[in-house]
Amino acid sequence: MYQTVQFIHSWWAYIVLFMILIASFNAIIGFALNKEYSATNFRIALFTLIVTHIQLLIGIVLYFSAPYFKMWGEEGVGGVMADSTLRLYNVEHPFMMIVAVILITMGYSKHKKKLTSKPKFKTLAIYYGLALVVVLSRIPWSAWF
Repeated sequence: MYQTVQFIHSWWAYIVLFMILIASFNAIIGFALNKEYSATNFRIALFTLIVTHIQLLIGIVLYFSAPYFKMWGEEGVGGVMADSTLRLYNVEHPFMMIVAVILITMGYSKHKKKLTSKPKFKTLAIYYGLALVVVLSRIPWSAWF
């Protein structure tokens, strides 16, 4: 089960990263060029929200089925925190990805309350852009290549 979930989580991550990039740049361009907020912009923001939440659910299943999770019992907190690989997979990556999903959710929710295009794009640009930075900071790049 672990290998199947890991495979899905790894490949779905490309979709998530692509959508966060698209949504962030779409919002920045819309804000900078004073574009009118349209149904397409709404769909991009919504689809980004959906794929990140799906990735979070897959990640939660992966976290509890991974061999790294068993290291909490074997090594203890001190042992996990002392090992950079264990710390990345058990603490840093999961925590920061949850932060990124929270940022995306907050940005999506806040942008819906705005009445005009410029504030909508600004809100999305800020929250989705921060989420992009968070995601890029804690992707286990060695596992990607």
